Amino acid sequence: MTTNENTPAPAAPPAPEYLQEHTPRLDWHQLAPEVFKAMVRLDAAARKGVDPVILELVKIRASQINHCALCVDMHSKDALAAGESVERIIQLSAWEESQHFYTAKEVAAIELTEAITVLTDGFVPDEVYEKAAALFEEQELTQLIAAITVINAWNRFGVSTRQVPGHYKAGDHK
Repeated sequence: MTTNENTPAPAAPPAPEYLQEHTPRLDWHQLAPEVFKAMVRLDAAARKGVDPVILELVKIRASQINHCALCVDMHSKDALAAGESVERIIQLSAWEESQHFYTAKEVAAIELTEAITVLTDGFVPDEVYEKAAALFEEQELTQLIAAITVINAWNRFGVSTRQVPGHYKAGDHK
């Protein structure tokens, strides 16, 4: 089949109609600036001595569990900007089936993150803690536990106030 100048070009497929973005319930960091500033300081203190790759994996995984879309967006973008692979970020939600993407230390940190984030049994299981304790120095483990606790706090602010994902640019919060 040949076309000439008078033959109309095929129509482009219609653009998808995305759902409307929700609005935040409230601007908590503006309404409670001292709490926000304290959280920023706590976050900075907690991250000291924690491997930056492990830190971002932990923040992404906790945020996935807590359904904090803002934090999943933020920490995935930060991890990508820091050189993390798309594949490892994607596989993080199914890490138990794809442990070969991670080091033993990263797996222990991810397991510890899940245990601290989901306290359905009321405690962190001994085997999870002992696995992490065998791979991390005491000071490093203490900082990791602090970092996991802090991201869970951030997630609770994000989820309860319905913070909107998608607008964050890597490095904005640093």
